[in-house]
Amino acid sequence: MNDIAVLGAGMHPWGKWGRSFVRYGTAAARAALADAGLDWTDVGSVVGANTMRCGYPGYVAGATFAQALGWQGARVTSVYAACASGAQAIGTARTQILAGLADVVLVVGADATPKGFLAPAGGERPDDPDWLRFRVLGATNPAYFALYARRRMALYGDTPEDFAQVKVKNAAAGALNPLARYRARVSADEVAASAVVADPLRLLDICATSDGGAALVLSSMEFARRHGHPDPVRVRAVSTVSPTYPKTVLDLPDIATDSAVALPPPPHGFRASIARAAYEEAGLGPEDLSLAEVYDLSTALELEWYEDIGLCAAGEGAKLLREGATALGGRLPVNTSGGLASFGEAVPAQAIAQVCELTWQLRGTAGDRQVPGARAGITANQGLFGHGSAVVAVR
Repeated sequence: MNDIAVLGAGMHPWGKWGRSFVRYGTAAARAALADAGLDWTDVGSVVGANTMRCGYPGYVAGATFAQALGWQGARVTSVYAACASGAQAIGTARTQILAGLADVVLVVGADATPKGFLAPAGGERPDDPDWLRFRVLGATNPAYFALYARRRMALYGDTPEDFAQVKVKNAAAGALNPLARYRARVSADEVAASAVVADPLRLLDICATSDGGAALVLSSMEFARRHGHPDPVRVRAVSTVSPTYPKTVLDLPDIATDSAVALPPPPHGFRASIARAAYEEAGLGPEDLSLAEVYDLSTALELEWYEDIGLCAAGEGAKLLREGATALGGRLPVNTSGGLASFGEAVPAQAIAQVCELTWQLRGTAGDRQVPGARAGITANQGLFGHGSAVVAVR
């Protein structure tokens, strides 16, 4: 096993604070170091998840956070993979640890987002399916999410009431999380009464944009044992797979791509392949999970993830939800943190925040939202331009 130890987890609360992303990231980093019982000078490497919205410092996040914490000679790395940035930063840190380049690595992600839709960054990208979706189709993310929702309604009989129940579930968990931006329970009637954004999705079906930060202190297992952590939470797998032609990030079977090699269509879509690679590396399966943190950009998309990470067969996500299996107290709770429904998007931080939640759950320190006896969990999300990510953590 290529396990590494999670010695510390820390976050800056999500919200709209009007401050620099550096402030959020350093606050999260200091919290993670305190949780690990280590000093900043113990860190041999810093991996920063980049934010494209925050100017030059955001493009060199690793060095930016190292400077803010006080330069002490640590190796620095900066990683960008849109919404998958945090998980790919964790993967980079793990590689450095397993290669013997550092015993202790600090992973940090933070963002300060504007109000409203996130505008595409980086100029024109005519070879990027997501950029083409924005420019050619005029399909902002909510419109894209609505297409997924409509497809579920047509194929599987899902209803807007099912989507609303995802928000109800996640808001109930978020109400118990002091780090969440939205901490009020929500009823299905309140979801149905909120404004239509992209039919059939309403305002409360779609996550907000937020400021926030998250950080992890990771180490080799040998370092953990030498420093009084004989049984830490462990990262067992990090999946950062890309799509396979012709199943692209859009998960449609016939879209054209400029691929040099045409392979037979895979049996599953891109998101399913993200989780499958993580399970294979971890030597675990969905049946071994205690909980999952998935990328609920919209309520309907969360139901897709149930199927993609193998909790149920295709088309059975809403059934799993109706049975209460994915709620706190259910057979396999999903988004015990409250998810993006309760936090909103702070893009470079959110995949790291997912692993923070797994860490607290696997330690048994998640308070009122604790999953009893949690032993293994998975995170899952995807980013622009075919970035996928999933992390498996165990205790």
